[in-house]
Amino acid sequence: MATVTTETEDVPYFLMRRPSARGEPAWDIATLFPAQGEWSEQDYFSLKTRHLVEFSDGHIEVLPMPKLSHQRMALWLLERLNEFVRPRQLGEVLFAPVPVRLWPRKYREPDLFFLSRARLAKSGDYPDGVDLAVEVVSDGPEARERDLETKRVEYAAAGIPEYWIVDPELQQITVLTLVGTEYRVHGVFGEGTTATSVLLEGFNVVVADVLAAGAGPAQAE
Repeated sequence: MATVTTETEDVPYFLMRRPSARGEPAWDIATLFPAQGEWSEQDYFSLKTRHLVEFSDGHIEVLPMPKLSHQRMALWLLERLNEFVRPRQLGEVLFAPVPVRLWPRKYREPDLFFLSRARLAKSGDYPDGVDLAVEVVSDGPEARERDLETKRVEYAAAGIPEYWIVDPELQQITVLTLVGTEYRVHGVFGEGTTATSVLLEGFNVVVADVLAAGAGPAQAE
């Protein structure tokens, strides 16, 4: 149970508040969980929710629920990656929600990701890093900052060799490849072009097909 430290003792947080008023958060429920900054990995893995939740240095981040268009694009890419990876026995392609450990006390959940055979051989219930991460950018400034800036820095720091950012708003796919400890832009691919991988030589997708998949089967045919 979350507590607040006073000058003399730790007091349960709910004792410091009045009952929730209409329109306020349900404080009694909130106090059943650790305060931000005090979550442990055990707390994180015991959390039961339908939402995507990521864990960062004692804090949890609740991600927005994906829309149909988001899931359609992610599924389309998952299928194309599987078609490339499986026949060649390169490894495995998986999708969120799966916590990926970037480093101690830092877990992210890429929309989809590729694990090489070598990495799979070392993975337990949750992978330590991935070989290729893909994020389909959700609506809103927080989501854009998370995928375009924050995760770019974090995935590079975790040593993820390749990062694809599918951006429906800008109608483009950015492919980043790791050089040393930072990403280099392999390409920013817009409509009318084909996005290509450095890590998986020969893997490519037509950007217009990815974006069209978001509209649904009838429109994507």
